[in-house]
Amino acid sequence: MSTRREILKLAAAALSAAPVASALPKSSEPEKSLNILILGGTGFTGPHQVRYALARGHKVTLFNRGRRPQDWSGAVTELVGDREKNDLEALKGQRFDVCIDNPTSIPHWVRDVGKVLKANVKHYVFISTISVYSSDQARDADETAATHIYKGKDKYAETRETLLKDMALYGPLKAECEREAAKWFAGKLTVIRPGLIVGPGDETDRFSYWPVRIARGGTVLAPPADDPVQFIDARDLAEWTIRMAEARAFGTFNATGPDYSLSAEAMLFGMRACTAQGADLKFTTGTFLEKNPVQPWSEFPVWVPGQGEMAGFARRSFAKAKAQGLRFRTLADTTQATLSYFESLPKERQATLRAGLKPERESELLALLTKAD
Repeated sequence: MSTRREILKLAAAALSAAPVASALPKSSEPEKSLNILILGGTGFTGPHQVRYALARGHKVTLFNRGRRPQDWSGAVTELVGDREKNDLEALKGQRFDVCIDNPTSIPHWVRDVGKVLKANVKHYVFISTISVYSSDQARDADETAATHIYKGKDKYAETRETLLKDMALYGPLKAECEREAAKWFAGKLTVIRPGLIVGPGDETDRFSYWPVRIARGGTVLAPPADDPVQFIDARDLAEWTIRMAEARAFGTFNATGPDYSLSAEAMLFGMRACTAQGADLKFTTGTFLEKNPVQPWSEFPVWVPGQGEMAGFARRSFAKAKAQGLRFRTLADTTQATLSYFESLPKERQATLRAGLKPERESELLALLTKAD
């Protein structure tokens, strides 16, 4: 290490990254066993929900297209249908204490399931996103901030296919899904708005890029050091969702974090403290990126500029969720679990990260940064 600043940052990161037994307090046992329906359940957060719910003694039923069967640690009822085609026959006549809706981004999915389940569930939990907010400029904005309004011709005509063709619809359609849920499940609705979901099971590499790249060693190009970052471990989100169901906690909650103020510099030094490769972190500046643009979120995963119209994106308030029991694993836990998951993937999958700078582009930018210095 070449500077006192780097030594101090690494020391602080090591402390924040060190495993702490009390970082995630053991929750009290639920008062009763719930009959839980999970729509989806085999994607990213769903398996973590299933395992946690089973461990806490709940009965779990999954409803999905049946394309990704899994082995569970206990008895799980699996119902097959296709919400895109309004194929909900398997749900008709079924009754549940709570329904957790994980995968929905299309308003007619909520409307259709609402027609079937409105009278047959006591609690509906909709997993939304902080992308529903119409502005990301204000810092510390909470759940009362304005959300997008869909401006298309017919929100019910939108499909997964149309969304994939125009991802600018994602925030507005998620916001309309929330409104649809409020219509069908009034008085028994919980809306959870996660930030970037990370950790073991992530197939996008939108967080994985950093621990994987740092673990490889060498010189790592990084975003501006002081810009903020926010994310949530999928396991923390999943387990808190189950506890929210147990508590019948209604309302709308931002679910992002972690439970400390985190800059891009602190995150990356924290990750470096979990490896033995001694990667050399080279942080860019706003001035450098104006001359040599790097795509936020995709080429520099997790990061968006911390100024201007995006100043509040990674500074969203999650105080309401914390007050309702949302807790966070350490950065070390998330980093190590992410690396272990990634290393369990087939070698051909590991060879090409799905997010982050390509090696040749990183080398080109590092040369320009060195020249600028």
